[in-house]
Amino acid sequence: MPVFLAASRLIDAVSQFMGKLSEYMVLFCCLISATNALIRYTFNYSSNGWLEIQWYLFAFVVVLGAAHTLRMNEHVRVDLIYGSVSDRARLWIDTIGLIVFLLPACIFLTWLCWPFFWLSYVQHEVSSNAGGLIRWPVKLILVAGFGLLTLQGLSELIKRIAALTGHLVVETKYEKPLQ
Repeated sequence: MPVFLAASRLIDAVSQFMGKLSEYMVLFCCLISATNALIRYTFNYSSNGWLEIQWYLFAFVVVLGAAHTLRMNEHVRVDLIYGSVSDRARLWIDTIGLIVFLLPACIFLTWLCWPFFWLSYVQHEVSSNAGGLIRWPVKLILVAGFGLLTLQGLSELIKRIAALTGHLVVETKYEKPLQ
């Protein structure tokens, strides 16, 4: 178990770094958006490239920030019983959910996104918009994001199994959204 927990800590560190990087990408996206609007309305000049880089950064934030969100246990849940069961039952619910839903879906999506990225890379795909950007980097972000989410899912599974076997304490606290 110590080797698996060490691997889990390493994955968590990568996810935390990507989460921090995603936070900065939000700032860059806002700065690019504000600068683009300022230039467009001040000098009557615009570029599709500036709009597309905002979309790329937004994709980076959402897709690569997902693993960090899972690590922080801040992801969206369908709470039918989770909030009203014991901590041990929550660990079992998480374990089963990771094995049955999250990991297969992420592995499948990573596998599906690879040829999508590779074809774009090989063909040197460029946006059809005038002044648009090359497309393969944003498609690579999809592969990297689902790959990282798969790794973070494995890390969470390791932690849940360690908690169920008494090797680790995992916080399962969950607050229902205020709606």
